[in-house]
Amino acid sequence: MRKNGTLSQWDDAKGYGFITPEGGGGRLFVHIKAFGLRPRRPFVGERLSFEPGEDGQGKARALKVKSLEPRPAPVTPPPGARSNDKGDISIGLVPGFAALLLACHLLWPLPQGLWGFYMAMSMATFIVYGLDKRAARLNGWRVKEATLHGLALACGWPGALLAQSIFRHKSVKPSFRRWFWLTVLLNLLAFAWVFTPLGIGPWQRLWA
Repeated sequence: MRKNGTLSQWDDAKGYGFITPEGGGGRLFVHIKAFGLRPRRPFVGERLSFEPGEDGQGKARALKVKSLEPRPAPVTPPPGARSNDKGDISIGLVPGFAALLLACHLLWPLPQGLWGFYMAMSMATFIVYGLDKRAARLNGWRVKEATLHGLALACGWPGALLAQSIFRHKSVKPSFRRWFWLTVLLNLLAFAWVFTPLGIGPWQRLWA
């Protein structure tokens, strides 16, 4: 027998949540796989039709879930997350950094492989972000945030910025954003220290 309820809790990154049945009763666990193929992600407050069932351990869960909403859900950030209105603005750092590299190369010749290394790391980081976004949708094996930060620190942050804007992935979580921008800052400081007069003099004196 099918029942109706409301999605009262949902973790989109992990792909599961809870449905509160209409007319009372305990909440039922629901996994993203129970929704089948649908054009939009589940959202808190969505009215649903489902079949009560149990998992392998005998715990109640919702099965064969269908939406009762007549129109697509409005796109809203998760609770506690900041708006990403500045996301498109931050993309301007990518061409800005490319211009900085060119200016530094004209003033103080840079190593031949530096451009290629930034491009290769950015491409690798972009791909890893894409794979992690896909895993989040399919509830698959996720990439550790420490790995994403490590790639950004290792000259892959331009690719990370592009991935965050294109995939809309890791672009609103405050704690992740703070660590990400720290990796960008550290990478830029390392670049200035090693490849510009700001650090070349002290660097040479250190190893003299």
